[in-house]
Amino acid sequence: MAGVFVHRRDTHYTDRPDEQYQFPKSYLSRALLFKGDWAVYYEPVKAGGRGFYAVAFVEDIIRDPTTPDHFLALIEPGSYLDFGQNVSHRIDGELVESGLRNAQAAVRPLIPEDFVRIINLGLGEDSSALPRTDIVGGSALHEDRMPYQFESEQERRKILISRTARDANFRKAIIRTYDRRCAFTGLQFINGGGRAEVEAAHIKPVSAKGPDSVNNGLALSGTMHWMFDRGLLSLGDDLSIMISHHVNDVASLDRLLLPTRKAVAPQDPTMRPYPHFLEWHRENCFKH
Repeated sequence: MAGVFVHRRDTHYTDRPDEQYQFPKSYLSRALLFKGDWAVYYEPVKAGGRGFYAVAFVEDIIRDPTTPDHFLALIEPGSYLDFGQNVSHRIDGELVESGLRNAQAAVRPLIPEDFVRIINLGLGEDSSALPRTDIVGGSALHEDRMPYQFESEQERRKILISRTARDANFRKAIIRTYDRRCAFTGLQFINGGGRAEVEAAHIKPVSAKGPDSVNNGLALSGTMHWMFDRGLLSLGDDLSIMISHHVNDVASLDRLLLPTRKAVAPQDPTMRPYPHFLEWHRENCFKH
């Protein structure tokens, strides 16, 4: 059975949605219902939140070694996925979570029909966020342009672990977060089909178990993405742009980068890159 984790950006719990979710013992029996299954994250709209905004696989539930009478839901590495579009708790006046019995419960099970509905809405297609159709090869996802709709609970893991589905959804979340603007150059190019030219770059790559989280991503133009992935560019924790000594034409690169030499930050500060992902890139990718 799937479930819901209610998470607030001002939480006092030691949550890191892509890694762990902390909760008191009173919720243990409910949380155990979806151990070994998927959970969607919900941020209360009344508190300025996003509604349903992500999904992750609950790998295990353990006693929290640091806090008495608390437990941790451990998230399977690489399973976390921010939705390409947030899902309101009500649509056309009707609750999306139709099986809801206790709106106050921060941890609660989710009936299969509601889980399917939320995932379908969260992964729904937005054509303006899709990649260019004239790119062949590279990181563009031109081979699959269908919305990721599914009807049965049995299909869900196949879709949610599909790299094609996850990459397309990650791109939607990233370009929405950065307003379709390259974080390094500030340029916002939209092609003739109304699609953004920027690409979604993982800071800690999927191959290293980096999550499909907006906090682990940047919107970058093709050239900036190539340089970032190859360690020719990186970021400080303050989003200052770092240039490798291996770059052979710094003068030309300087004309492309923002004059401030600082990357564009998302308007919502909770969407900024997490320092531990930036540190990973500096230590494992950047050519000093």
